[in-house]
Amino acid sequence: MSAREELTPILFSVPFRAPAAPENLAAVIASDHVHGDGPFTKSATVKLVELTGTQNILLTTSGTAALEMAVRLLGIGAGDEVIVPSFTFSSGASSIVAAGGVPVFVDIEGDSGNIDPLEVEKAITDKTKAISVMHYGGAPVDMDAIMAISRKHNIPVIEDNAHGLAVQSRFGALGTIGSVAIQSFHDTKNVHCGEGGAVLINDPSLVEAAEIMREKGTNRSKFLRGQVDKYTWVEWGSSYLPSELNAAVLDAQLDAFDGIQERRFEIWNRYSAELSDWASSLGGKVMTPAHGEHAAHVFYVLMPDHDKRDGLLEHLRSHGVIGTFHYVPLHSSPAGQKYGRSVGSMEKTDSFASRLARLPLWPGMSDEQVAYVIETVKAYK
Repeated sequence: MSAREELTPILFSVPFRAPAAPENLAAVIASDHVHGDGPFTKSATVKLVELTGTQNILLTTSGTAALEMAVRLLGIGAGDEVIVPSFTFSSGASSIVAAGGVPVFVDIEGDSGNIDPLEVEKAITDKTKAISVMHYGGAPVDMDAIMAISRKHNIPVIEDNAHGLAVQSRFGALGTIGSVAIQSFHDTKNVHCGEGGAVLINDPSLVEAAEIMREKGTNRSKFLRGQVDKYTWVEWGSSYLPSELNAAVLDAQLDAFDGIQERRFEIWNRYSAELSDWASSLGGKVMTPAHGEHAAHVFYVLMPDHDKRDGLLEHLRSHGVIGTFHYVPLHSSPAGQKYGRSVGSMEKTDSFASRLARLPLWPGMSDEQVAYVIETVKAYK
């Protein structure tokens, strides 16, 4: 990079601009259908069905909204417990609290950032009503072990697949394994619509309840299909349906999905190839998904300790590269201590969170920018 280019920060994340988005948005604005469940909602849903293999998908206003739906669809209520990894986004716990439930935090496996199935089983009580897992970075949780626990104790599973759209794993397509799953389309995700999400319903018995819940507690979906002559309030619900403007952007993003993923993997693979030896020389390691399965959503380095991690991030910032850590573990957060409880040691979670450094990764990065990030990282000793 030239000295002039070095003065312009390389941002951690820049939302992808899909070529078809302006045309799609213009079509919505010119139409008489700007609210939800219009042609772009239908088109985007069909594309998601094709990508995921899940037949029953409902777009939502956010990944958080999808998690709230997932929790309530499984009947979680006052005092019910849901086991959740401490290393996840706050929505994974706040969605449980919103339903009156109690998030029960457990430790992760170690260097994957994913929930440890052994810790899940230890946390089960007679109050446990669900297990919620997150595929960190789109690298799969050990779903064979999780689903064996689910069957043994007759406890349903929520898959938080915010990071792993369309990942085909040895356990099956992510988002299709648990009773219900969610996607996020926040603008930091591989595919986005600014703010948006989806709930993926793998248990057919939950489909009608999900439609009602998303439509403010009414049977409007049946009315639109001509199954009832008028719609009315039939159950608890909320306004989880996104507008056609959001759906139009998402539809354009999904059209560009293959190209987005191709570029993200190019960058991810280059980071992996060129930074592995550097990380090892410092006593750290780069992200290494088991069996190579991931979504190229994040690329991280695990530094040997907290001070080295903070030193790396400060070094990057001083050279115009914006890296970042990730979640503050929920068990140690003020809200986590107020609303939830922990089971077992959180040693691996605390260690992982304190050593994690994520590098810029977005499809619009130039080869020169990627090279500069690598050069800057490797200059840190």
